[in-house]
Amino acid sequence: MARPRQALLSRERIIETATALIDADGLAAFSTRRLATELGVRGPSLYNHFATKDELLDGVADAIIGLVDTSFFGRHDWRIAIQLWGRSYRDALREHPHIVPFLAQGPGRRPAALAMADAVYGGLVDAGWPPARATHIGALMRYLVIGSALGSFAQGFVGDPEVYAQHYPHLGQAHLLVEHRKSVDEGAFTLGLTALIAGLSEEYERIIGPLPPLPEPR
Repeated sequence: MARPRQALLSRERIIETATALIDADGLAAFSTRRLATELGVRGPSLYNHFATKDELLDGVADAIIGLVDTSFFGRHDWRIAIQLWGRSYRDALREHPHIVPFLAQGPGRRPAALAMADAVYGGLVDAGWPPARATHIGALMRYLVIGSALGSFAQGFVGDPEVYAQHYPHLGQAHLLVEHRKSVDEGAFTLGLTALIAGLSEEYERIIGPLPPLPEPR
């Protein structure tokens, strides 16, 4: 029997190709027609694997969340686990910024997203946090990470000093922000994460009990 001229479709191949298209052109430009053309198939073939476009986008979003490492919970102090998980979460989203607005809608029925929520919630409860507070912490971290991944604060400024000099006396150096985008955005995220963990540590000691000193960084 002759071998087919092109590889058979699979959910994994469709998601991989859709992710590449969204990364390259953005979510607004993405269509199942364009995806089918890229895969060399007819559009209806996609619906053998995904009933709707939103279901396909769910698959893309979940594949990206599947890159996030949650193994820190249960292996490290919860303060360290939150920091390492938060950075892994942000790194995954920063690699695929165009899908973030869709991903921000929530985990829904996405398996990887629900597995991440389960690992984080379980790790926090096991560390002594009351269930309600563990839920709040997971939501709070999600707001911080997704907000950070949605856009760059520094890139929101322009490099022309004249835009700010005449009417905004405290923004005399704002035109330099875009040039230092990476350090500004990374510094802001690090500060937010550090402040969040410090505040949570105070809350833990207030409602639960003393925390042991964290080990020195290696």
